[in-house]
Amino acid sequence: MMNLPDPDRQPQFYDGVAIKRLIAWIADTILILLISCVVVLFTAFVGLLIWPILYLTIGFAYRVITLANGSATLGMRLAGIELRTARGDRFDPGHAVMHTLLYTMACAIPILQVISIVMMATSQRGQGLGDMLLGTSALNRRMVRAA
Repeated sequence: MMNLPDPDRQPQFYDGVAIKRLIAWIADTILILLISCVVVLFTAFVGLLIWPILYLTIGFAYRVITLANGSATLGMRLAGIELRTARGDRFDPGHAVMHTLLYTMACAIPILQVISIVMMATSQRGQGLGDMLLGTSALNRRMVRAA
């Protein structure tokens, strides 16, 4: 069991994480949108009547499943980062659900999302509000593999 790397002694774990999180978020948003559009097609466009609920549900499920099965969404994998618990472990299903729930709540309340973005851009570990509450952090994947 390892702990999260110290950002002062091992900054390479956190180099560029904030911008990589933005890239991952854009990629994940596009992917969730595409999946949602495919689901709408399979529902003979009835899914358009409940679009916000459909999009939210697909996004929530996508994030929980990908985080629980690799500690990173597909966008995070593309950007070369992954999330770790305070102990440095990969996410289990419980962490995946809690992280996704906090992310969803932050998206639903714009001021929380702004606070989270500012925190990611300014904190040593690039942690957002949900990360701070859970004690989690995004790390560069190649560094985690080498450790």
